[in-house]
Amino acid sequence: MRFFELLGFQHVMLYLFPTLIFIIVFALLLAYSHLRGRNAEARKSEIVERFADDIEGREAPFPLGMALIIAGTLIWELLYIWFTGALGVKI
Repeated sequence: MRFFELLGFQHVMLYLFPTLIFIIVFALLLAYSHLRGRNAEARKSEIVERFADDIEGREAPFPLGMALIIAGTLIWELLYIWFTGALGVKI
């Protein structure tokens, strides 16, 4: 028996919301493949480097989905550390 009835509900919310946020971010990743600037199309087509076996390097824009995932991870880490300290949780 749990001492606090809402503990199970809190665990479900801690698992549910990050999952839903990840699904939304992943959908954005698939919908918009990269951040678009005024020279994004030129950067995608311009060949910067040529390697052996006909491998070509380009300076393509950074993917929007990756930027959102990295930003969300950093925000989640900072909030997790802050809430763990604020609530006095012992790890």
